[in-house]
Amino acid sequence: MISGEDVRAAARVLDGVAHRTPVMRSRTLGENVVLKPECLQRAGAFKFRGAYNKIASLPRGTDVLAYSSGNHAQAVALAASLLGSQATILMPEDAPRSKLEATLGYGAEVVTYDRYAEDREPLGEALARERGLELVRPYDDPLVMAGQGTAALELLEDAGSLEVLVVPVGGGGLISGCATIGRELGVRCVIGVEPSAGDDWARSFAAGERVRIEVPRTIADGLQTTEPGTLTWEVASSLVDEIVTVTDEQIVAAMRFAFERLKLVVEPSGAVGIAAVLGGLVTADSVGVIVSGGNVGADRFAELVQ
Repeated sequence: MISGEDVRAAARVLDGVAHRTPVMRSRTLGENVVLKPECLQRAGAFKFRGAYNKIASLPRGTDVLAYSSGNHAQAVALAASLLGSQATILMPEDAPRSKLEATLGYGAEVVTYDRYAEDREPLGEALARERGLELVRPYDDPLVMAGQGTAALELLEDAGSLEVLVVPVGGGGLISGCATIGRELGVRCVIGVEPSAGDDWARSFAAGERVRIEVPRTIADGLQTTEPGTLTWEVASSLVDEIVTVTDEQIVAAMRFAFERLKLVVEPSGAVGIAAVLGGLVTADSVGVIVSGGNVGADRFAELVQ
């Protein structure tokens, strides 16, 4: 579906536009663990990588539509503004206010829907057709997947070879891109992490096919997917070794750890990889963890960590 060269091509598109986020270590996690804090990325999450790579491939000024609970929304809104396009975003009514306000702040129009009663994919496809907009999918797109994989490419270039790569998994765009380039560069094992309340990937791996669940009730709003993506499943099911799950309580503990020890503000979805390491679910001589985002409002962050 995608190759290492696709990821490298995306890196060339993103060069000088996306932040090359640093690598970080913590003695408490272990000297063998290195983190890639995409909470420091433009628009606050790894999603900017894929959104920009996709929109940059379109004729300049092509207006776009995306559906997202927040991080992809912000990424598309920002990328569109940088590339001379107008973005329309379909967002759930209960999306975090900080993410809604940031999306509007980047100049996008927001249309809301009820995530528990309506399916965003047909809604988004219908709205895109009605308005004549190019649909920028949050994960089921080769250009988006390749763009997200540049996070792992940078991590491996800057940290050196790694035995295990740990990646949050929602729709699967990030883990598909990261696993593709990681395998090519010698990563032995790729582990996906999702909230235990939203274990569609774990169930799918156990069944050997995509399994659909109800919209999960979890603080990790960015990982509230109901089933793996069609394209991302094709990639990840062949390249990813294991899916592990963490509880909301473990996620909060990881957020607190990142704040107190690393001075990083990490949103719940972005903290699942750290939670897996802290919980002893990942052990190896060298481990790389993608910390996928930091888009959480101050009030919500305080409420959770208290």
